[in-house]
Amino acid sequence: MGIQGVRSQRQLSSEKTAAILAGAMQQFLRYGYAGSSMDRIAAAAGVSKATVYSHFRDKEGLFAALIQQMAVEKMALMDREHFGEGSARELLQRILAQGVGQLEEDDEYGAFIRLIIGESGRFPQLARLFVENISKPGVDRLTQLLAAHPQVQCSDPEATARIVIGAVVHYKLIQDILHGRDIMPLESDRIIQALVNLICGAPAQVWPSAGGSRS
Repeated sequence: MGIQGVRSQRQLSSEKTAAILAGAMQQFLRYGYAGSSMDRIAAAAGVSKATVYSHFRDKEGLFAALIQQMAVEKMALMDREHFGEGSARELLQRILAQGVGQLEEDDEYGAFIRLIIGESGRFPQLARLFVENISKPGVDRLTQLLAAHPQVQCSDPEATARIVIGAVVHYKLIQDILHGRDIMPLESDRIIQALVNLICGAPAQVWPSAGGSRS
């Protein structure tokens, strides 16, 4: 087989992997982890069950691959170079705005979190996979950013990172996953600004010039 043939085989394998992952996500969100079978996943992906097993050892391995794929996408949001240089306030504003925006706009991610929570009692290993691949790296990356930025002064960067991420997750949990948006309405801008102020301090008051009144 020539180089072109090898590339075609690799491309075909990559396309099948993507189709299997997409089919698996569809089935897991619709039927839950226990209710999803490799037969159903294969049918949703448009491939044979043998093809699924040639790419993934078992259902748990397939679920783990979904989490790892999601982790790569989500961790890109925490990449310092992705946000460029700037003050601590500007950097945090961008990270939080994009992070909250993703949570609000990505319905599939919200549904996946709901799935993890719902299945964690029967399948704790799935929840651990999520924590190990998404929660912990997110906390670690934000901790590094807080510890390294010269304008951030906090005595415990890791605890601060957990507070920030916990607040964002709680916001998503109450507003959307638990359907509390109408019961406890809150604009995401307020959460973002409050968290930035918590870390960087409230912005200085701008007083009017002499002769004007203070507001």
